[in-house]
Amino acid sequence: YPWRHTPEAQLSKFNLTEIEAMLRSYTKVLFVRDPFQRLISAFMQGMGSSPSFSSFVQDVLDSGQHKASVAWKPLVNLCRPCLIQYDYVVMFGFLRQELGHLLQRAGLPVDSLLPKFTDTQVQWTYSWLSEQMFSELSLQQKKQLSHFYRLDLAAFPFSSSFLSE
Repeated sequence: YPWRHTPEAQLSKFNLTEIEAMLRSYTKVLFVRDPFQRLISAFMQGMGSSPSFSSFVQDVLDSGQHKASVAWKPLVNLCRPCLIQYDYVVMFGFLRQELGHLLQRAGLPVDSLLPKFTDTQVQWTYSWLSEQMFSELSLQQKKQLSHFYRLDLAAFPFSSSFLSE
């Protein structure tokens, strides 16, 4: 259905037959990131008017999942991994390794296209930042966030997430 594809096209705009045909014809890649790290990133990018991380988290919790921004909405609600069979699930923190495999499989030059950071640097930075931000939250907020992201935590192996504790 290439004549119907536009950059703004959403699957919901097509009928079921068209959706199934499109999904069969593409290599489907899902990029996932620890939900708590997504929240930190949204806060750091100023995606809210809250002066502190704790008040930002409270605004997110108060908005609920249905009114949540794409920046922090649970991935399970955005990407429907139970309905769409993804060919690859790429975890943030293992980008270099996993993207290298994808580029190689696509027949593209691996070394020239990958970012120049190392995964261990990224993981250490986010681990430290997560610890700092998590310490700002009340026990109630921590429990509410774990509940807010419970389906993401169940669907993806975020074993080192502060929310899975």
